[in-house]
Amino acid sequence: MLNIDYRDARPIYEQVAGGIEDMIVHGVYNADAQMPSVRQLAAELSINPNTIQRAFALLESKGVIYSVKGRGNFVSADGASLKERRLAEICVQLRELAKAARALGADDVAIAGWIMEKEGAE
Repeated sequence: MLNIDYRDARPIYEQVAGGIEDMIVHGVYNADAQMPSVRQLAAELSINPNTIQRAFALLESKGVIYSVKGRGNFVSADGASLKERRLAEICVQLRELAKAARALGADDVAIAGWIMEKEGAE
């Protein structure tokens, strides 16, 4: 289920698009799965259908979904590989952070220890 946070600085359509991307990454929607209709999703979230349409347009421009005239929107094969792309982005970010930490004097053992820590162990 998508959640809208009205205190979030991001526009609602970006939150919707991000939520749909998260659902695809977590396997709620697989490649070629049909997305809910614009009207259905707008009713579920109690937001304007134009906002949902804008979120779908954003997802389509990113190659995450594709539309079939008269049938609706579907998850693209490229959208299904979203998880791998996100993991690759995280890998790049981790390398950059490790480089910055080394520049500040941290050694690889300390960096690996930070990465291996469980959430909430701070």
